[in-house]
Amino acid sequence: MTVETTLHTKLTAEFSPEFLEIENESHKHSSGTDTSHFRVVIVTEAFEGLRLIARHRKINTLLASELANVIHALALHTFTPEEWAKKGGSANKSPACAGGSK
Repeated sequence: MTVETTLHTKLTAEFSPEFLEIENESHKHSSGTDTSHFRVVIVTEAFEGLRLIARHRKINTLLASELANVIHALALHTFTPEEWAKKGGSANKSPACAGGSK
């Protein structure tokens, strides 16, 4: 199973997202691996009433094994459906890597 598939499976099972986008950004870095940097955009009612840090903690706890073993960087963009609608259904792209861009 690929890292992307694992992320998708775990996030879907835990949060039942209305929208989920997982982007492998490893090609933007010179880490020597092609599955170490990811960007996740997730929209779910499960984030209602939670501050940003609590949302990130929930995801980091769920993905603890992957973060300890295969993922070097994980950019999280977490939204409630209402927040997502206000943003027009888009999230910021990750900035260029400052410490290892090719």
